[in-house]
Amino acid sequence: MRVRVRQFAGGQAAVIDFGTSGVGDPACDLVIAWTMFSGDSRETFRGAVGRDPAMWARARGWALWKALISLAETIDRDERKAAGNRRVIDEVLADHDHAG
Repeated sequence: MRVRVRQFAGGQAAVIDFGTSGVGDPACDLVIAWTMFSGDSRETFRGAVGRDPAMWARARGWALWKALISLAETIDRDERKAAGNRRVIDEVLADHDHAG
């Protein structure tokens, strides 16, 4: 998080940037389970990395968030990228259903 304070004639003003608030959550690093792997390779990755179910649930949330934002940006501009984002969304949701 960054805070910028500027002096103005009428006093001070501050802008707080929360853009990197998620940095530090190791679940962010697990998003590649859905963006880079599928099927057996995803399961192999999950087994090698380990981690508890709560971390994988957060990782699914990060992956879903990223894919939804990316889909909104590509849906009318790049069908190939939009299709990739739809695939990630579908697989994250299916994985959530599988996790129970």
